[in-house]
Amino acid sequence: MFIVGHVTKDGNIAGPRVLEHIVDTVLYFEGDRHEGLRLLRAVKNRFGSTNEVGVFEMCDSGMQEVVDPSKLFLSGESAPGCAVTCAMEGSRPILAEVQALLTENAFGNPRRTSAGVDAYRLSLMLAVLEKKAHLKLSNKDVYLNVVGGLRLDERSTDLAVALCVASALMDVPLPKHTAALGEVGLTGEVRGVARIDPRLSECARLGYSTVLVPKLTKKPKIDGLTIVPVSTVGEAIAYCYEKKPVV
Repeated sequence: MFIVGHVTKDGNIAGPRVLEHIVDTVLYFEGDRHEGLRLLRAVKNRFGSTNEVGVFEMCDSGMQEVVDPSKLFLSGESAPGCAVTCAMEGSRPILAEVQALLTENAFGNPRRTSAGVDAYRLSLMLAVLEKKAHLKLSNKDVYLNVVGGLRLDERSTDLAVALCVASALMDVPLPKHTAALGEVGLTGEVRGVARIDPRLSECARLGYSTVLVPKLTKKPKIDGLTIVPVSTVGEAIAYCYEKKPVV
């Protein structure tokens, strides 16, 4: 038996929690109403893992499963302001492209607009880039978007956000077939991420040849994949644009 319940603006089931307690499984059907993609996520499952997510696309014949969702979230272009990362949706690694656009601000109060990435994390990344990487962003309006309407809640995507902003500011694309993984701290350090092996394997499967990772990460051997350890966001930017040796 299926019970359909109302969901509040916060994404929680409305009303008392008794509905969640009496059922065996709670599934959330998520997605942007302007996009054709939907995620089916389990938040409670008495008979299996909740670390699974289904990706579906609305077609003429109805909802169809997306077997390889990573390809849907990549534009395939190497343009200024674009960076690729890998997020975990449950137990499934999904490659996502983050895009940034910077414009001059003439009013003294720059805008920071984000779609798909938490606005608070974006503000932190901009502050770190200005203070630790010495990028002048205080007079720029910053617009950030995740291709395909995907939402990135993991901090492992911080490095990609920082690199796409730096790329947009310099108006120079990142090196081709390059992805980035890592959380960025307030001191500019790049911190480790969980479950990095499946993320790297997914990058290699989709043709990426270079991945920037936190320096303390144990480097697995994956055929055709160059793993570049970086300790700070400034070091990552230097590698991408100046090709300095990484120490």
